[in-house]
Amino acid sequence: MRRISKIALTGLVTALALPSGAALAQAARPSSFAMCGACHSVKAGENRLGPTLAGVSGRKPGAVAGFKYSAAMKAKSGKWTDAELDKFLANPRAALPGTTMAFAGQKDAAKRAELVAYLKTLK
Repeated sequence: MRRISKIALTGLVTALALPSGAALAQAARPSSFAMCGACHSVKAGENRLGPTLAGVSGRKPGAVAGFKYSAAMKAKSGKWTDAELDKFLANPRAALPGTTMAFAGQKDAAKRAELVAYLKTLK
């Protein structure tokens, strides 16, 4: 009983100490995100070689202020839905000819689903 109480208390203290958004997103980050994190930040307003991924789910493609997108990305209509993200992450160059994204694509559907689920947590 005493051990369970220590574990519960440790979990509660840890949960209270963590900042809600960033810490939760970090905790849910799939291992396959390492490829994305090499070029993209998850912090709003922080562009790197690629634009920030904060808020990407539901956003219009090519819409992050201060990032120089390819003409193909700027011309893409619609919004980044789960299906559109999945298609793009499977093979960016086939999904959007003319994109400058260097990533060759994630062929594993389960890993793509994890990535899409993770991207939806980024605000």
